[in-house]
Amino acid sequence: MTETMRVHRADHIGSLVRPLSLLEARRAHAAGTLDAKALRAVEDEAIRDVVRLQESTGIEVITDGEFRRGTYSDSFTVGGINGVRIELTEDAGWSTSQSHGHRTARRIPRVVGKVSWKGPQNREDFAFLKSLTSRTCKITLPGPAYIHYRSGRANIDKTAYPDLDTFWSDLVEAYHQEMRSLAEAGCTYLQLDETSLVKLGDERVRALLKERGDDWRDLLRVYIDVLNRVIAGAPAGMKVGVHICRSQDPNWQSDVGYDPIAPELFNDLKADLYLLEYDNPRAGTFAPLRHVPKGKTVVLGVVAARTLEIEAADAVKRRIEEAAQYISLDQLALSPHCGFGSGAEGKRGITPEIEYAKLRLCVDVAREIWG
Repeated sequence: MTETMRVHRADHIGSLVRPLSLLEARRAHAAGTLDAKALRAVEDEAIRDVVRLQESTGIEVITDGEFRRGTYSDSFTVGGINGVRIELTEDAGWSTSQSHGHRTARRIPRVVGKVSWKGPQNREDFAFLKSLTSRTCKITLPGPAYIHYRSGRANIDKTAYPDLDTFWSDLVEAYHQEMRSLAEAGCTYLQLDETSLVKLGDERVRALLKERGDDWRDLLRVYIDVLNRVIAGAPAGMKVGVHICRSQDPNWQSDVGYDPIAPELFNDLKADLYLLEYDNPRAGTFAPLRHVPKGKTVVLGVVAARTLEIEAADAVKRRIEEAAQYISLDQLALSPHCGFGSGAEGKRGITPEIEYAKLRLCVDVAREIWG
C-alpha cells in the first residue's frame, strides 16, 4: 500500500442485497425469455440505485453489489480464464458428516486445459461503476487458491500440467493481466476473496485433504506464496486487500478461528490490508491479531450481515476495544461481516433498509473512533 492510499475506516465486503426486479430478470434470462442486453439494462438500473444507497450512508468505499454475478467466483474463476470448467459433484444440498464436518454440493472448478486469461471480463463493469460516483470504487475477485483447494490434483489435467508449478505460473499471469485491465479502467482498490486459507486450520478439513493426498501445511505455504505472487503484480497505484472469508452459511465447512494459521497469515503473506470476519463465535478470539506487524491494517467484520437486528453502537465499539488489546487501534478499521448478498438470492429477511442501517452504523462508529 502506498503512502497516498489512505485507510478507509469504514469498509464493506462487496456484495449487496439484490432487488426483486434484478432477481426476476436473472430468472427470465436463465429461462431464455430475456436477452443479455435487456438483462444488462436491469442490472445497470439496480447498480445505479445501490450506489445511491451506499453514498447516502456516508461510506467512502463503493461497489456494484456484485449485481452482475450469481456467486463471487463468477467474476473470474468461471468467466475470466480459459481452461477451467465448473462441475457439480452432488445433487443434494448441505449434509452432515460426524468425522468431516458439514459438506455441500460441490462446485468443482475442473482444470481441463491450459489456463489463460480470457480478456477483460470485468473492465467494462468496473468502468460503469466508476462513472456513477466520485468515491473509491472497489471490485472483488476470487482468491487464486480457490481452484486447487476445491479441485485437488486429481481434477487438474495432467496432460496440460504434468507439474503444478506451471499451473500456478499460468494462473498468476492470468490474474496479473486482469489486474492490469482493471487498472486501465481506473481501479485503485482490488479485494481478493480468499476462502481456502482459514479452512486449513480445521482438523476435519485436514483429514479431508489428507485423504486426497494433500498436507495442509504444504498447502498453506503454497497458497500464501501464490497470493504473494498475485499481489506483487499489482499495477502502480492499486491497493490489494485480502478478505479471509468464513462464509455466511452456519453449515460452512470450517469451525475454527484464525489461531492455527495466524503467524503465516499475517507475516508471510505480503498483504497490507486484511478484511477479517468476526461476527460469530466460530471466528474465535481477537488474540491472533497479536501477530499482525506494524504497518498492516485489519478491517474487523464485527457487524453481522445475516441478522435482522441492528447492533448497538456501544456494542460495536466494545468489540473494537477488545481487538485493540492485541493490535494498535490505529491499525484497525470496521466493516460488516461478509457480503449482504453472497449468492444471487441473498439472505432471507435482509432488506435494503437493514443494509443501510448497518452500513451507516459502520460509518458512524468509525467517525467516532478515528475521526
